[in-house]
Amino acid sequence: MRKSNYTLLFILLSLYLTCWGQTKKEAETKLDEQNYIFFFHNKFAEENNLETKHPEYGKVEYRNIIKSFEKDGFIVLSEKRKANTDVEEYAEKIVSQIDSLLKQGIKPNHITVIGTSKGGYIAQYVSTFIANPDINFVFIGCYQKTDVENYPEIIFCGNILTIYEKSDVYGVSAIERMKTSKLKINAFEEIELNTNLKHGFLYKPLKEWIEPCKMWAKRNYKFEINKKPNG
Repeated sequence: MRKSNYTLLFILLSLYLTCWGQTKKEAETKLDEQNYIFFFHNKFAEENNLETKHPEYGKVEYRNIIKSFEKDGFIVLSEKRKANTDVEEYAEKIVSQIDSLLKQGIKPNHITVIGTSKGGYIAQYVSTFIANPDINFVFIGCYQKTDVENYPEIIFCGNILTIYEKSDVYGVSAIERMKTSKLKINAFEEIELNTNLKHGFLYKPLKEWIEPCKMWAKRNYKFEINKKPNG
């Protein structure tokens, strides 16, 4: 059953119904097994119909990205944002939703926040605002060299994976942001891709970026997939 566009309330109700009739221990075990992904798409998908083709990169395969996560058993909370969404306001809304999950007893390291391009900046603000070092974050194609000066309020916190494409002018190594962040970072890894697809690499559920996301969301914080050494 598709969960990507359900409200958080419906997600929680579904979980309760799933656990109905089980012992408290069985129900708690069931909840502990769930892995949650908050996924935020890029700016082009925000400003256009999902069937609209970018002149260079084609359609944003948003639905296929969600399906890929769901196929691996993740509960995905995502939506197509309205145009001109305010990044910080949206991040505050997501923080409230994550807080609701945490209050239900969901472990923070079973929650992963993933964002591509503008969605990646939303994810960075979520990391800053919630300031929980045990939550997982993946920032994809969403860091530029000027960000430390232009967005000094962003502070990484959590288990952080950054992914960028070498041919993409909108994404570079975020190690400098990591070094300047004052909040706790339990894990930090970075992957440099070489697909030669420029910014279009994040329009599709390419295994080069989506598989590391799944691994990170399942708490595999050490791996070797086109990884660029830290520092």
